[in-house]
Amino acid sequence: MIAGVTNPRKRPSLGALWRRAPMSLRIGSIILLLQFATAASGPFWAPYGPAEIQTGPPLSGMTWQHPFGTDQLGRDVFSRAVYGGHIVILLSLSGTFLGLVIGAIVGLFSGYVSGWIDEVLQRLLEAMISIPFLVLALIAIVAVGPALAGNPILLVLVVALIYSPRIARMARAAALDIVTRDFVTVARLRGESAWSVMKRELLPNATSVLLVEFALRAGYAPILIGSLGFLGFGLRPPTPEWGLMMSENRSLIIFSPMTVLGPGLMLASLVVGLNLFTEGFARILGRTVRLGDK
Repeated sequence: MIAGVTNPRKRPSLGALWRRAPMSLRIGSIILLLQFATAASGPFWAPYGPAEIQTGPPLSGMTWQHPFGTDQLGRDVFSRAVYGGHIVILLSLSGTFLGLVIGAIVGLFSGYVSGWIDEVLQRLLEAMISIPFLVLALIAIVAVGPALAGNPILLVLVVALIYSPRIARMARAAALDIVTRDFVTVARLRGESAWSVMKRELLPNATSVLLVEFALRAGYAPILIGSLGFLGFGLRPPTPEWGLMMSENRSLIIFSPMTVLGPGLMLASLVVGLNLFTEGFARILGRTVRLGDK
């Protein structure tokens, strides 16, 4: 080696990073990769269409041709479950992302301005959080009336309504810690506006908290969407949404259990994958998550 020349630090390979990652992150990533791949490619290789009837004898049970059996209309439950993946994932991620945007803005602003504005916002957020999330979702859906019932946009807004107060609470906690630091004081002395300080100083330093919150809430959003579909307040038939499919076939669980268990297993695997990924991701960022906090 030439004198005075040092070797640059070699970056670890992707394989090395993968081996160092927490086991929960690796398992969760594999499950999510399979879920996302199925959701993206499923419509191209699913044996039947999601609304195609009489693909086989009604309630035929598990066969090679119908892995999850058929429902009372002879529709292939496996094909419908495959088609439903992208619906659940898209609604969950869209609603959670909208909740993240709203919650981050409200939480960072509340933590930055403090005073009576902070107190009023926190009391409103606490009132919303105190209502069980499913009850609040039902109230919101009933309030808009039957005209918008079953609208995917409404479900996205409901998910955002449920999770934005919880995200705002965490964003405010992060902001209260950040506003005491010198670089925020310097920005204030320069006369920067509140929006400028939030965008340039608070948001970059609260990113890790917000990312973990997004992953955590996204892990529970499929349960919320599935619950609304099961209760009849979600998407309308014949949409192949997993919760709706379980509701349609729940009376047939004794005669054809896979018509209910198939969509249920798809939903459960997605939730487990998201939660395992969140736990591992939080460990990498040096944070802890409470998976029971919905």
